[in-house]
Amino acid sequence: MTAARVLGIAGLLMACGIVVGALAAHALQKVLEAPQLQSLHTAVNYQLFNALGLLVLGVLMRGDDLPALRSIAGLLIAGIVCFSGGIYLMLAGAPRLVGLVTPIGGVLLIGAWGWFAAAMLRR
Repeated sequence: MTAARVLGIAGLLMACGIVVGALAAHALQKVLEAPQLQSLHTAVNYQLFNALGLLVLGVLMRGDDLPALRSIAGLLIAGIVCFSGGIYLMLAGAPRLVGLVTPIGGVLLIGAWGWFAAAMLRR
């Protein structure tokens, strides 16, 4: 995965997170109950914060083509999609079984940032 691709995906994830956040703040207030809105808020926050981290990672990749950074970027993308995407799908009425991808996404995010920390500390 190239730095340009990581930066593009980060931008896309940021834009989508802002759209979903705006929908939650305006259109979905009357549709979802308080616990559902809280879950949606959590999913949007995780998406935006990790997409911002992905953006930083893409910038780092431009200056240092450390192979681990490409793998870490892939884990982050998968983690964002599984964690936030799992919550989005559940709130949209997907079967409860789909909710199992959410904790997997959380583990992927933790693993990606742990790997990033280890890679940077080794340098």
